[in-house]
Amino acid sequence: MDARIVGRLRCPVCAEPLAEAAAGTARALRCPRRHSFDVARQGYVNLLAGRAPHAGDTAEMVAARADFLAAGHYDLISSALAAAATDAVERVRAARPEAYPLVVDAGAGTGRYLAAVLAALGDAVGLALDVSKPALRRAARAHPRAAAALADTWQRLPLADADAAVVLNVFAPRNGAEFHRILAPEGALLTVTPATDHLAELVGALGLLRVDPDKADRVAESLGGHFAEATAAEHRRELALTGAEVATLVGMGPSAWHTDPAGLAARITALPEPVRVTVAVRLAVWRPR
Repeated sequence: MDARIVGRLRCPVCAEPLAEAAAGTARALRCPRRHSFDVARQGYVNLLAGRAPHAGDTAEMVAARADFLAAGHYDLISSALAAAATDAVERVRAARPEAYPLVVDAGAGTGRYLAAVLAALGDAVGLALDVSKPALRRAARAHPRAAAALADTWQRLPLADADAAVVLNVFAPRNGAEFHRILAPEGALLTVTPATDHLAELVGALGLLRVDPDKADRVAESLGGHFAEATAAEHRRELALTGAEVATLVGMGPSAWHTDPAGLAARITALPEPVRVTVAVRLAVWRPR
C-alpha cells in the first residue's frame, strides 16, 4: 500500500497512526499500541473496529454496477466530479503547497469515480472506503494511486484530522461530522444525489423506488451544521438502453433489494427497445464551516 496513503490512516480503535507491520510487507497495518489490521489478498485493508453493521452491496450488485459504469453510461458524473475536484485541490495547494493531495471516496463502490478524479488530478492519492467486500476487491485495483479500506462510514473514519483535500460522496450515506473532521479547511466535500426525475421512465414501468422529492433539503439538513453549500448544478443525459442494460442498471441499485426478480424480468422484456432513460443528478460542492 502506498506510503503516502498509509501515513494518513489512523487506528479505528485508538486513533493512533498506522504503519506497515514489518518492513517490506503490506499484509497488515499496526499502530503503536499494537492493534493490527489485515490487508486482504485482494488488496484492501480491514479497518473495522468491530463487526460491520451490514454486508453492503452484494457481489451480484457490484458486478452489475461495474458492467454498467464500464459502458460509460454515467461518465457525465465522472467528468463533473473530476472538474470539481480539480478546482478543490487547487484551493488546497494554494493554502498548503507542501501537502500531498488526498481524495477520500466515502461509499466508493467499485472505485470508478475515485479513479476518474485521480486521473484528472495527476499527482493525488486516493482512498476508497466501503463496507462491501466485493466492492472493495474492485476498488483496490481501480487506480495505481488508490487504496481501499473496509470501514463503516457511519462511525469514526480511520483517517487523520484535516488531511483530505476532497471527500467524494456519490449516491452514498453522509456522515457530516466525520467528513468535516477529515477535510482540510480549504478542502471540499462533493456530493452526488439523484434529481427527482432520475431514471423516471423506469420507476413506473418497473415499480422501482422513487427519488425522495425532498432529497436536496434532506442532504442540506444532514450537512448544514458542518458545511456550507458553495455551488450546485444538475447534470443530465438521455440513455438509449437495451433490455439487458436496463436489467443491469436496476440490479446495481437499491431497487435490487426490493423487486421480485421474475416479475421484474417480465416487465423489462415488455419494454420497447431502445429504452429511453433519463440520467439526472445534482452535484453540490460544500465547504467546511
